[in-house]
Amino acid sequence: MDRKEHWENVYNSKLLTEVSWYQPNPSFSFDLIEKYIGDHSEALIDIGGGDSFLVDKLVEAGYSDVSVLDISVKAIERAKERLGSRAEHVNFITSDVTDFRPEKKYKVWYDRAVLHFLTSEEDIQRYLRNLLEGTKLGSIVILGTFSENGPTKCSGITIKQYSHEEMLKTFGAHFEERDFINIDHQTPFNTTQNFNFIVLERK
Repeated sequence: MDRKEHWENVYNSKLLTEVSWYQPNPSFSFDLIEKYIGDHSEALIDIGGGDSFLVDKLVEAGYSDVSVLDISVKAIERAKERLGSRAEHVNFITSDVTDFRPEKKYKVWYDRAVLHFLTSEEDIQRYLRNLLEGTKLGSIVILGTFSENGPTKCSGITIKQYSHEEMLKTFGAHFEERDFINIDHQTPFNTTQNFNFIVLERK
């Protein structure tokens, strides 16, 4: 089963509340974005946003140029259905991030969902290529990944853990670190997943 088949199966077989990444109120992510973007008309993209509630909070706060990328058609359908008429204010993109070729430069590139699922060096380099194509001088990149103290698998898939040093090794040539935060995510199953979040600025 390839990546797309896997995630279509997940979103077709599980409810929103039955996945480990579910957050009824993604306030940490929203507040982090708010801290680094002053103008709500600036372009922002949520990589692997699926049917997360982050897009709801962004639209409600007046963000007017929001894109959500996800590999799963079903995930995007679910997000659109929940948003109703508000979905008209969001640019939904169905694509594997490694195949995504950005058509604009984003002020904020946000990803707490995808990077750690890319385990081959080829996929990581394709991610970096597309990240560079989709950002410009001064763009902010917020990456949340499973830490070295986090799980080694998620949704039945082996993941790549990222330490602070590994994040800087991967992205430091093109981006300057602005912040680093280690945080626990409480899953709906009363388990804890440890994440590292890094905030980077395009050099």
